[in-house]
Amino acid sequence: MADDLLTVADCIADALDLAPIEVSDLLNKAPFFARLPVTGSSNGTTHKYTKETQAPVVGFRAANSGRDFDHSVDTLVSIDLKILDFSWAVDKAVADAWRKGGAQALIAREGRRHLRQAFFEAESQYINGTGNESDGFNGFADAEGLNDVDDAMVIDAGGSSGLSSVWLVREGEDDVVGVMNDEDGGIELGDTIVQNFQDGSSKNYPAYYTPGCTWLGVQIGGAYSIARIANIDNGDNTLDDDLIYKALELFPSGQQPSVILMSRRSRRQLRESRTATNALGTPAPRPEDVEGIPILISESISNAEDDIGSSGA
Repeated sequence: MADDLLTVADCIADALDLAPIEVSDLLNKAPFFARLPVTGSSNGTTHKYTKETQAPVVGFRAANSGRDFDHSVDTLVSIDLKILDFSWAVDKAVADAWRKGGAQALIAREGRRHLRQAFFEAESQYINGTGNESDGFNGFADAEGLNDVDDAMVIDAGGSSGLSSVWLVREGEDDVVGVMNDEDGGIELGDTIVQNFQDGSSKNYPAYYTPGCTWLGVQIGGAYSIARIANIDNGDNTLDDDLIYKALELFPSGQQPSVILMSRRSRRQLRESRTATNALGTPAPRPEDVEGIPILISESISNAEDDIGSSGA
């Protein structure tokens, strides 16, 4: 039976006392953030784990002949979580005069919109890392082994401008999971209070203020947790099944990815490549999976990425 791990939707519904249908609506712009399992950090705002980086040496031996013992090698990995802040405030006078439910309704509306944008920001950080926000945590694009065309888990599509990537991700507690500081409850909202604010001219006004923030990070468990198809352009170096199968070949047997992330443009290119090879000449259906591995469209994946060359150039 597959692991049934918590996702961020479980944490949100519990922490913010929201109905499941409302949680689903909030997460609709961040589908990968919604489905990725989450784990509590090992030590507050820092998450540490070990990964096996060298197997022990074993071998056959002749009868009555010995062999040297060996041991496996583990490497300690440390992840620094960063603060995702989605606090908001509304002018007290405006909120009190709100005709559709009063102050409580306006505060709730702004809260839902701030949460939705926060989840999209988290998904962007998962994928693009410090290229999304330099004050955020390291993501896929920052990881050693995924930022150089010579890396073992990278397939180079060969483009040079207007570039995009496809990410093949293996989700799970030993592979890729979101990390959250759950010592302070994970995602929580503070009490709404009336507080003095200042406008751009340093003039004072009262506002309803609601604090909201959490510590987040992402764990990339091992060397075979993610593969990347990089440098996909919109000309002669587009996405097709050949590139996807080359990336799938990078994963060991029995350790295949659980989801394939791409942009809307890449999905269109994949469909066009299938149409071109269709023996009947009919348009191929919109791709939803590759041999059962679901394709997920993320608006966080850009079509204007930098060329990742050799040695990170």
